[in-house]
Parts: sequence; structure tokens; C-alpha cells
Amino acid sequence: MNFLKSSVKNLLPVDFIVIVFCLFLSIINLIFLSKVPLWHIHILSNFIIIEFILLTVYKGMKTQNFIWKQLHLWYLVPLIFIFFKELYGMVDPIRGIIYDDILILIDRFIFRFNPTVELYKIANPYLTELLQIVYGTFFFLPVILGIELIRQKKSDEFNYSAFIIVYGFVLSYIGYIIVPAIGPRFTLHNFETNNLELPGLFITDFLREIVNSGESIPSGTLNPALIVQRDAFPSGHTQMTLLVMFLSVKFGSKLKWFFIVNGTLLIFATVYLRYHYVVDLIGGLFFMVFTLWSGKYIYNWWLRIRTENYF
Repeated sequence: MNFLKSSVKNLLPVDFIVIVFCLFLSIINLIFLSKVPLWHIHILSNFIIIEFILLTVYKGMKTQNFIWKQLHLWYLVPLIFIFFKELYGMVDPIRGIIYDDILILIDRFIFRFNPTVELYKIANPYLTELLQIVYGTFFFLPVILGIELIRQKKSDEFNYSAFIIVYGFVLSYIGYIIVPAIGPRFTLHNFETNNLELPGLFITDFLREIVNSGESIPSGTLNPALIVQRDAFPSGHTQMTLLVMFLSVKFGSKLKWFFIVNGTLLIFATVYLRYHYVVDLIGGLFFMVFTLWSGKYIYNWWLRIRTENYF
């Protein structure tokens, strides 16, 4: 009991939001257990994650051990991907539908054309190579910002940034459940000929294959549109990149211009490379604003709960 009470009392806001999301996913798995084949594995993994968080908090606090403290700081990096893959086993079995046709109609209503089709007119291997490389930096951007904040001994800024980034991912994942979609490379274009239509120079195909594998469609997959992750709306790449750009400016990062330039190119790349509709980017922008607005209240609320000794 002392272990549990002490651990909960010392949870950071980011730990709190991760635990809440684990419980949320577990409840969804229980409600739809007849549809989700691996529901029991998902629930078990969620509770292992919760136990791991409580353990790292307790050990880091009691022993002041460097390794435990680092585990507590950086467990979030692989966790984001673990949650992403858990959703893979949940979204399509539960929803069984995609909304790409509606997203396409919204894009056509706004522009009177399909943006990915129009951008093909300016496609060239040099631009494709650059944008595929930039697109591949996505998961590294929050880590780079976090390392910089730690090196500058800005622990409060690091904790807030970690919370906002993880909370943003959580909201985008909930968006995938609400609006499942697979993106224009499967609907408006032929996925099998994507490498031929958008060739790069040296490493484009390799980087593209890494992205495909991360979305459970490695090379040679039959009927990839049927099994690819339903993760087009909102554009998490847009939402999270905008959050990193905002936080880098807010906390005076020395790399803020790198984040701004790289981030702008990355957001453009999501449409040029056919991963997203423009409406996905608009959704990502709204999710980014909501993340910052609501995240501030949740972050301060949890800090107040801790300091007022409710545990």
C-alpha cells in the first residue's frame, strides 16, 4: 500500500495521462472483446505499462538511481509506438469502416480538386528525396527537443513538453478511433505504383518501406489497403510537429528555426507524399490547438492535486 500511495503521489502529469489512457483502452477492449481478437493481450500490456510507471516512479524517488530516473524520463518514446500498435488491433475490428470518401469530398469542396493529384504535377526526384527524408524525422523531433531541454537543465519545461506531446498523441489516437481513414495513397492513387510515380534519388524507397512496415504493410503485403493502420485523420504528423514547433519557440530553443523549417516541410510532405488529405492537416491543426488549451488545465490540475496531498 505504501508503494502504491507513494508512487501515485509522485506521478508526473505525463504519467497520469498515460495511466488514464491505459485504463481507457482497457475499458474499450472489454466492451468490444467479442470483436477484438487480442483484447486480453491488450489489457495485460496496459496493466504492465501502469505497473512499470509506478515502479519507475517509486524506485527513482526512493533510490535516486540514475538508471531508474532515466527510465522514467524516456519510457514514453517506445510507449507511443506500443499504443499505436495496440490501436492497430482495435480500430478496424471495432469500427469496420473508413471515412476516406467523406474526407475526399471535403478536400474537393475546399479546393475544387484533389490536392495530392495536383501536387503530382510538380513532383521530381530531388523534391521527393528531400521530403521523404524530412518526413522520416517526425519521431525524432520531440526527442531532440527533450534532450535540449534536459541539457539546459529546464526540468519544468521538459515535464510540460513531455506531457503536451504525449497528450497530443493520445488525442490523435482517439481521433483514429472516431474517424478511421487510410489516406490518398490507397484511395486516389495506386499504392503498388507509388515508388514508380514518386521516385527519389538514393534512400526514398528505403525510408518509404520503413514507414510502410510501421503501419503493418511490409513489402509484398497482399491487399495492403485492407490491413493498413487506420490513422489518416487527424494528421498526427501535423498536430505533433506543430506542437514541437510551438514548444520550441515558447521555451526559447536554440534549434527553433530548425524545428520551424523542418516542420513546415514535413507538414507539406504529408500531402505531397500522399499520406494525408489536406482536411487531415486541418484536423491536425484543430487537435493541436485543443491539446494546448485543454492540456494546460489538466497539467495544472494534476500538479495541484499532488501538492494538496490528496493521497
